[in-house]
Amino acid sequence: MLQQTQVATVIPYYHKWLRTFPDFASLACASENEVLRVWQGLGYYARARNLHATAKAVMDRHSGNFPRRIEQMRQLSGIGKYTAHAVACFAFNQSVPIVEANTGRVLARLFNLRESIDSDLGRRTLWQHAASLLPKSDAATFNSALLDLGALICVSRKPKCDVCPVKTFCRARSPAALPVRNSRPETKRVIETHALIVERGRILLEQSRRRWRGMWILPPLEPNYLKQPRFQRRPVYKSVFPFTYHRVTLSVYHRSAPKRIAPGQQWFGSIEEVAMPSPHRRAAQTLIQTLIER
Repeated sequence: MLQQTQVATVIPYYHKWLRTFPDFASLACASENEVLRVWQGLGYYARARNLHATAKAVMDRHSGNFPRRIEQMRQLSGIGKYTAHAVACFAFNQSVPIVEANTGRVLARLFNLRESIDSDLGRRTLWQHAASLLPKSDAATFNSALLDLGALICVSRKPKCDVCPVKTFCRARSPAALPVRNSRPETKRVIETHALIVERGRILLEQSRRRWRGMWILPPLEPNYLKQPRFQRRPVYKSVFPFTYHRVTLSVYHRSAPKRIAPGQQWFGSIEEVAMPSPHRRAAQTLIQTLIER
């Protein structure tokens, strides 16, 4: 949950997740809709799908016990090198290095790494430096301290070098300029148009096959529909939300119920138990409330 998400945001979701899925068995038995519904609001839903797939694999291949070997961990969905090393270190007390955003920044500055940490060479060098500093015992305490050092002292924009406990070992001449990264893609602006279709107290939703795969969204409007002469030009709802390197404008228009719903669409009397991405849930809730107040 902490991947690409701040701790303060994660905490309530973490507790809710563990109340709902306290072990691998309960998660493995859950439907994808249940998993996505508990996760909704956190974004990056591939993480929830990976957890779901991993729980099934742990039950099927490892008799419900999470594997202890890093090689076996990395065969599970969504578990890369950092996650596998972090689990091995903190859960199983193995002496292995870890490299993530905070520790990577600390290491890049300590060793004055001029290679981009987004490159293959830069990543390999960071892991080599992390391994070179690793103590033979109590690696969990060392790695935890390295994480805290990056999170609290060796911060991204204004590192607190005057109070840094390892400043005498730091080789960086311009700490704020490190680590070096490849330039990120420019943010693209996208407009997405969807329909609010309500009939007899029910709302029509469509199961997404793309960005929100498996979740229910307001039905997308066909491009030709927007060109019709009687088309209502002003949306009844508009919001803007970020999505990776995109800034998406969600515009929702009223539309009458079709004579026949399309494949993947379904009528719902309530959206409370439906897995929906937050932008679409907020739009639906706002517009339904507006209809009720009328």
